[in-house]
Amino acid sequence: MFGSPTYPASMQISAWQKLKHRFAVARQEPANILALLLLVFFAYLIVAPVLSIATDAFMVQPGDEMRTHQTEGDSTTYYLTRVLTSRMSQLLLWQPLQHTISVAALTVCCALLLGVTLAWLVNRTDMFGRKWFATALVVPFMLPSWTFALAWTTIFKNRTVGGQPGWLEAMGVTTPDWVAYGFFPMVVILVIHYVPLVILIVGNALRRFDSHLEDCARILGADRTTISLKIILPLVRPALLSAALLIFADCIGEFAIPYVLGLPVNFNTLSTSLYRALDSRQSGVAAVVALVIMLIGIITLMIDIRMMKEARRFITVGGKGQIERINQLGSMRFPATGLAGLFVVIGVALPLTTLFLSTIMILPGRFNPENFTLDYWIGENLNTLAMHSGILLTQEFWDAAWNTVMIVGSASTISGILGLLIGYAVLRCSIPWVGQTLKQITFMPYLVPGIAFAAAFLSLFAVSHGPIPALYGLPVLLIIALIAEQMPFASRSGIAAMTQLGKEPEEAARIAGANWFSRLTRIIVPIQATPLATGILLPFISGIKGVSLFIILAIPATDVLTTYSLRLIDYNYDQAANAVVLMIALVAWSGTVLIQRISGTGLAQGLES
Repeated sequence: MFGSPTYPASMQISAWQKLKHRFAVARQEPANILALLLLVFFAYLIVAPVLSIATDAFMVQPGDEMRTHQTEGDSTTYYLTRVLTSRMSQLLLWQPLQHTISVAALTVCCALLLGVTLAWLVNRTDMFGRKWFATALVVPFMLPSWTFALAWTTIFKNRTVGGQPGWLEAMGVTTPDWVAYGFFPMVVILVIHYVPLVILIVGNALRRFDSHLEDCARILGADRTTISLKIILPLVRPALLSAALLIFADCIGEFAIPYVLGLPVNFNTLSTSLYRALDSRQSGVAAVVALVIMLIGIITLMIDIRMMKEARRFITVGGKGQIERINQLGSMRFPATGLAGLFVVIGVALPLTTLFLSTIMILPGRFNPENFTLDYWIGENLNTLAMHSGILLTQEFWDAAWNTVMIVGSASTISGILGLLIGYAVLRCSIPWVGQTLKQITFMPYLVPGIAFAAAFLSLFAVSHGPIPALYGLPVLLIIALIAEQMPFASRSGIAAMTQLGKEPEEAARIAGANWFSRLTRIIVPIQATPLATGILLPFISGIKGVSLFIILAIPATDVLTTYSLRLIDYNYDQAANAVVLMIALVAWSGTVLIQRISGTGLAQGLES
């Protein structure tokens, strides 16, 4: 009586018919077709390179037939054994791994200690100039990380590696190797670069913290130390862990600073070990090292994702009655302001001033008037072997600048548009697994450090595969690699923008007879113009100051400003290299200000998002 009704066999619908009906309905929705096309495209652009380099680690590479005693293309464990257990493994992997982990670990500890202190001063105290410091303290994160490395060598470089001495050496002060190169300066510079990230992440948590909790603890008799350790610290712990893991993951893939400060004294990290393997045409060894870097990056960031899920249990924002009480520093107000000011001086003023002064000095470390010149900017007939004019009069500089604008600009524009399309496809697609798979694939490059991702692209596109020709040495390879690398940010920006746009405007246009392309170009894109502009400019700034991708994939004909400056460093043209870095920093800062004007948010707020 209460069972399911039965129908004649002729009226029953088979599973195949249901599937066919669903497919017919799904085919009528343009977002489904768009999502499928994007899924195929990014599977080839992102997943295929990673699979390609994983394959290279277990396949005999060209030129290694004599070493492996096998034929090219055969399966082999030679590279795995060489990197992990051979007599060379210490140099190829284990020592660089030890250096990388030690630098990353100490950087995390020091950055958290200083960053949490500054975040608390800016967000929870009456320190002088709080609003100004909220922006000024995050500026070092917007500068290329190797800006600080070049400023460091300008001051502390000694005669160990030849070339021009540093300022101290020129003034008669001998700088020991451990100060000039290697572990110590790398940690100092990475701490300066990543403290702003801690300030942003932890500062955001502190701003959301409800001061009622502190008041309740005080009423119950808790002292300031107990409140800090038992209430504030546990509630901001997810932010602390997230900042620590993000910094650790970035340090694993950091290339420019170890390149400038580590290679001269053979202080190798995983990234420079990978670079040396590729430079010496050991592609199989490079593939294994790249897989190790990827594995560490993936594990670290997966832990971060888990921590973010756990963070939902730490609710610090109440529904009503939340207050933010500013702590009175009293006699410590001036020292606290001095600490923040000192960081701005060391992290912004000192490196930029040092680099600029170095570009107008004939001989380093001499501050007499006759030693200053603008020749390295606009001079002609210079007494050097390769550079006969200042950088602004050198064709190679303008070629690199044009390549930068063309390659990074094209990649950023395409990334921004694709990010918006991904957001549309993910939210409008009626096939759940397609949308979710597309969302996860476009996030995948965020899990892979840049140097390893560049090696993966080189593995796939260095030779032709079917109808896809070899792209190495062509600007198009750099463009598509940058597009893939920027997809995590572009896609999340597009998804966030489309989440705020309901279906009503598009439905109204559909009723009025507008086709899908007209709805997309005349309604969705104009409404999302501001997020689209931001989604283009953010990858542009990131690409302008990027090194890891270009150092692997660029050749002299496709030099961009970053690789051009590194080549000048290799030639010991320090003044010219520093001038190029200043131009990169100027472009990055100008782009940041432009984003601020377009989005209507401050620098700190823009970085938090």
